[in-house]
Amino acid sequence: MGHNGRLAVTKPTMKQIGLFLDAATPPPLAHLDADRRLAARLAPRVLVGPSTWTFPGWAGLVYPPGTGREELVDRGLEHAARYPLFRTVGIDRSHYAPLTEDELRRYAEQLPPSFPCVLKAWNALTTPSHESGAPNPSFLDPGVCEQRVLLPLARAFSDHVGAIVFQFPPLSSRDLPHPDAFAERLDGFLGALPTAFQYAVEIRNRELLRPGYLEVLTRHRVAHVINLWERMPDVGRQLAIPGILTAPVVVCRLSIPPGNRYEDQKRKFAPFNRIVAPNEAVRAAIAELSRACLNAQRTLFITVNNKVEGSSPLTIRALIERMIEGGVGGGS
Repeated sequence: MGHNGRLAVTKPTMKQIGLFLDAATPPPLAHLDADRRLAARLAPRVLVGPSTWTFPGWAGLVYPPGTGREELVDRGLEHAARYPLFRTVGIDRSHYAPLTEDELRRYAEQLPPSFPCVLKAWNALTTPSHESGAPNPSFLDPGVCEQRVLLPLARAFSDHVGAIVFQFPPLSSRDLPHPDAFAERLDGFLGALPTAFQYAVEIRNRELLRPGYLEVLTRHRVAHVINLWERMPDVGRQLAIPGILTAPVVVCRLSIPPGNRYEDQKRKFAPFNRIVAPNEAVRAAIAELSRACLNAQRTLFITVNNKVEGSSPLTIRALIERMIEGGVGGGS
C-alpha cells in the first residue's frame, strides 16, 4: 500500500507486441474498413464492447472465418481487442473466482497498451450468505478485496483496468436488507478501499436503488452501473433518476431486457451470429445516455451481451450508428 491509501502500482516494463498480427494484414473480414470508419466517428469518451468473447458464432463477424472455440479460449481476447468497434471488453471470469497474477499477465499480453477492460470483482465479496444460509464472512470485506482482487490487478493488469464492478446478486425478500442498512454497509466498504482504481456497483434489486445508495456512491466517486437486466428498471428509467451519474466514469452493462430470462434468450439467440430481436427502445436509451455523459463530461463504458438482441457485435454496431446519428460524434 502506498501513501494516501493508494495501491503501489508497478506497470509492466515490456509489452509482447510480437504476439499481435501485423496491422497491415488484418483478418480477412470484408467489413473491417467500414467498421474502422464508423468507429472513428464516435466520440472518444464512449467505449463500447462485448461482455465477454468466447463465441465461435462470431467467426466472420469479429474473428477470422473458421475460428473455433479452442482458439478463442486461448487467444480470443487478443482477437476481440483488435476489432475496430470494440474499445473495451468485459471480463466475467473474475466474478466466479479471483484471477491469478499469471492469468492476468496472460490477458495483458493479448491487449494493446492501455486498452481498458471492465472486470467483475469476485462474487464472494458481494454475496451475503452461502447456499446453506450461513453468513459469508467475505461479504463486503475490504481486506479480502484488496488481497484477492486488487493486489493481483495492481501487479499484473493495472494498465488495463477501466472499471471494477461489484455485482450484487438478486436477493429474495427474505435476504433483502433494508435500503438504508445496505447503503451504510456499502459506505464502509467503499470508504476502506484504496483509490487506485475506478469502481462501480451493480445491483439487481430495484428496491435498493434509493437516494441514500446514490449518495454513498457519489461520496466515494464510485459509478452506479446502469444495467439492462431481467428485474431492474430499463436504461431509460434509470437514467431519469436524479443523481444517477455518480462518478467521473459511467458504466452501463446491457445483459437481458426486463421481463426475459437468461436461458430462454440463450436458446432463442444461439449461435449469436445475427440480430434476432431488434430492440429500438434500448438503442434509443443508449443514445440518450451517451449524450448525457458527454454533456456531463463523463467517460462511458458500455458492455453488451448476446442476450440483448441476438449478437453482441451486431448490437454494438447498431448502437454506435444510433449514437452518431444522435450527435455523439468524434468531435463531441
